[in-house]
Amino acid sequence: MPLYLCNARPGAVSDTAKAQIAGDITRIHCEATGAPPAFVHVFFFEDGLAPDIGEGTIALYGNIRRGRTDAQKDQIKADMRHAVHQRTNVPLDGIGMSLQDVPASWVMEGGDIMPEPGEEAAWLVAHEAKVAAAKSA
Repeated sequence: MPLYLCNARPGAVSDTAKAQIAGDITRIHCEATGAPPAFVHVFFFEDGLAPDIGEGTIALYGNIRRGRTDAQKDQIKADMRHAVHQRTNVPLDGIGMSLQDVPASWVMEGGDIMPEPGEEAAWLVAHEAKVAAAKSA
């Protein structure tokens, strides 16, 4: 968590651009929210049959932990659309983006329920201790 999906026509986004976009999405999300980069997951799929994916368009979908402000979400959407535009040359009006708020309690990361926004540092310490204990057992 967070989970970002990028859908485009087959071949519309090169493998190089996918790697760059994944890095951009991670950076943008972390800058806007303060979440650790390890929490961010980015997936690409190519579905030429999806009704919302026309020729020369890209759709971004993001599921993020509830508790982000509207200003944070607006910044994420604007910055991610701009990053995809820069990496693909698809016009901004051809790049759609939506975000969905998900309660942290609905999501697991590494086998543990996700922390609420702002509680990541304590969660990471507890999670890393749990992982270390499991390795030494």
